[in-house]
Amino acid sequence: MSSKPIGIFDSGVGGLSIWKEIRQLLPLESTLYLSDSKHAPYGPKGSKAILELSIKNTEYLIDHGGCKLIVVACNTATTNAVDYLRANYSVPFIGIEPAIKPAALQSKTKAIGILATKGTLSSRLFHKTSQLYSNDLVVVEQVGNGIVELIEKGGLYSKAMRILLSTYLAPMIKAKIDFLVLGCTHYHFLTPILKELLPNNVNIIDSAEAVARQTKSILELNKLSNNGVTNGESQLYTNGEHTILNDLLKSENVRLEKLDF
Repeated sequence: MSSKPIGIFDSGVGGLSIWKEIRQLLPLESTLYLSDSKHAPYGPKGSKAILELSIKNTEYLIDHGGCKLIVVACNTATTNAVDYLRANYSVPFIGIEPAIKPAALQSKTKAIGILATKGTLSSRLFHKTSQLYSNDLVVVEQVGNGIVELIEKGGLYSKAMRILLSTYLAPMIKAKIDFLVLGCTHYHFLTPILKELLPNNVNIIDSAEAVARQTKSILELNKLSNNGVTNGESQLYTNGEHTILNDLLKSENVRLEKLDF
């Protein structure tokens, strides 16, 4: 099993931020990335639909790729489906959730912002984590309606995106936040724009590096690490447009395949 690939799925291109961190930290590992752009965003969908999509993605990665471990590179899918997936499949699963803990522990202004999807902010797991670490903080939560759709349509650097983000950030700036937690993997690609729109003292946190480190730890724990001498290969699948993935991948050496999925 050690030579088998790591499977990664997300509701579109957002999980590429995690895929890149995993490739950088674990160059010997092969990866299969499944971009379910056809059904993006997952956030507004109900728990039942999110679970069904997560099962479908998982079974594709296991059945077609023989994946030895699966990273649920989607906050919404993690909060709504990862417990079920862990209970019903034999491979290890890595989930992702907003990095509230480091923001809460490091905040000096005692105010943090969280930009996430509706599916994440309304989940049981999010509320449990939030209550655990943010009781003495001002927490400004914002549903990022429209952000994922714009990114998936190629509007990452559009005027519409800047207007949308300015609206969402205004109450956070007013509350004097010094940490902004990104609760959706798509939002990682907004970082350059967010830095322009936010005061200089605001730190932006996402979970990509932490997920890569956890992936390494779980591989080692389960004796699944690839100890070969050549770098792993990467295969990306999408049921959406190739153009967006190509723009984000740029010079990455990967194989990209369109799926009717």
